[in-house]
Formats: sequence, C-alpha cells, structure tokens
Amino acid sequence: MKRILVINPGSTSTKLAVYEDLEPVWKQSVFHPAKELARFHHINEQYEYRRTYVLEALQKAGIPMAFDAIIARGGILKPTQGGVYRIDERMKHDLWHAPMEHASNLAALLADEFAKDMGCPAFIADPVVTDELRDVARLSGIPELPRLSIFHALNSRAVSRRYAASVNKRYEDLNLIVAHLGGGISVSAHQHGKVVDVNNALNGEGPFSPERAGTVPARQLVDLCFSGKYTQAEIRKLLNGRGGLVAYLGTTDVQTIVRWAHAGNAKHKLVLEAMVYTVAKQIGAMHVALHSQTDAIILTGGIANNAYVISLLREWIEGLARIVVIPGEDEMGALAMNALGALNGELPLQEYL
Repeated sequence: MKRILVINPGSTSTKLAVYEDLEPVWKQSVFHPAKELARFHHINEQYEYRRTYVLEALQKAGIPMAFDAIIARGGILKPTQGGVYRIDERMKHDLWHAPMEHASNLAALLADEFAKDMGCPAFIADPVVTDELRDVARLSGIPELPRLSIFHALNSRAVSRRYAASVNKRYEDLNLIVAHLGGGISVSAHQHGKVVDVNNALNGEGPFSPERAGTVPARQLVDLCFSGKYTQAEIRKLLNGRGGLVAYLGTTDVQTIVRWAHAGNAKHKLVLEAMVYTVAKQIGAMHVALHSQTDAIILTGGIANNAYVISLLREWIEGLARIVVIPGEDEMGALAMNALGALNGELPLQEYL
C-alpha cells in the first residue's frame, strides 16, 4: 500500500489530502482570509505562509511526514505534454519565474522541499498548460496570435480514464469529448490519449461561462479597447473574471440563475440558454476535430450537477455520441491516481524540458 500526500493551493485556499493507494484517509481544506493574504504583494511571497500551514495541518492531525510520494497541482509552466512529471530544478525555476502569478505555482515547490526531507519522489500531473494540440489547431489567422492550450487538463483526463475503465477499454483507444463546466468552461477533444484540440478556457476563447467571456466579436473588442472607456487591466477582467453570466446578470451562481429562469424571468432564461448554446457549438466543433468519430461526450465540472442545465445541453448535442455525466471535479483523487500510477509503473514519467 502506497501513502501519498496531495498538495493543491488555490487563490484563497489550500487543499491537502493523504491517500493510501486510491483511498482518501484524511482531507483538509482551509480558506485563507483576504486580510491575511493582503500583506503579500506577489504569490511567491506566500511560500513560507503556505509551507507553515501544510506542516501545522499535518502535525495537528497527527500525520507523520512519511510518504511514498508527494504530488502537487501543476502550475503555470511552459506548454508541455500531459502526464506525470517528476519535479526537477528546471521546473522549479520556471515556477519561481512564471509568466502568470497563481497559487498553484507554489504547489510543486512545496512538494519538492517536503519530499527531499523524506527521501521520496515528488510529482505533478496534467497541469493546466498541457499542450498536445495538432499543428493545424495552433493557427488562429494572425501569426502573432497562436492558439494556446490552457484548460482543465487534470480533471478532463481523469474523468476520461474513469469512463474508459467503466467500459473496460483503455483511454488511449477511445475518442472522447470532455466538456468541463465550471467557473471557466473548456471543451477538449481526446484522440487516442492526446488532447488534440481545446479552447483556451482562461484567456478568452470558446463558450462563455459564469465569469469568462469566451470568444467575442474581434472587431468590436478592438474598438472597445481603444474607446477610452476601459484600461488594459479592465479589459482583461472583462475577458476573465467579469465576463459571461456575471456580466449579464451580476452573479456567477448558476443555481440562482436557474431558479430565476424557472420563475419566469425571461432575461435569466435567455442568458443561461445562450451559455449552453455556446457550449453545444464548441462540442460540435470538437466532434469535427475527431473526424466525427466520437465514442462519448463527457459532461463534468460543478455545473454538471445541475439537471436543468444538462437537459438544455442534451437538446443540442443528442445524437452526436453517447452522453456521459460525471459531475464535479475530484482534483485530489485525480492527483493521487496519477501518483499511484507512476509509483506502480503504470504511467510513464515524463521529462520537463
């Protein structure tokens, strides 16, 4: 039996878990108050703060610092193939000097320090920058603006493997479309174990979502940028943080929007249906990317828990392929699964270049 520590820092939280093989034996998630984080001007400055929290949490729970492996959420690295990676000095350097600040950048740094103290390996798996796009999928129409692969790689690949196991097949033998429906929405085409196309779910592409604008009319966006109405930072926030449902309705809470729609509010109903429509169109695009040979469409993420939204989506995509709903996202379990696979030699270790 392998004991695995999982470390997953978020913008305002830190999630920890200990697994024995694939069985969680301890989990803890803490919300870090804004006033505590406000004293840090940059994410890297939070390193000791997060390190202390992890050590104190394990100590209070009576969990000895003795593990067969530690696995961390992957941060904003350079584009890389999916899979399990041993944390090395090149990866740590890139995380310390990442082009975008995010708390996930600290995860591998913490895991590596703890693992060195214990003499066990430290891994990451399927970071958000996982990039396996076909060459033809990279061209946007403007050479200076290549399409980028930034999506919910960890959960998308984990639910794909889970589905494959449920039908007694290998993930690498299937063609799947995974629609991750959360605060951001990514729709990925998985062809024989590679994500050959996906919308950039972070920076403005594909469906709009509770807080992201998705693809918007390009000429109108340019005009808005130079209108003098918004700063560059405000435009970026419209694309990621203040776009999508919140821009139209003032809330990202899909459950609340559904209640308003059921109550007869025409605007809430229209905006919700429009979001679902953009998701359906992206699923159709990924079906084409798989040469219309899709074995299953997997609907996952937090919004997949909402039966009304799923029913709206089914109306558009029924008939393309088998539809499978695997709601929520189990990042901790997915990370543990990848670590165990690496330890048992079932998943190859990739080299970060």
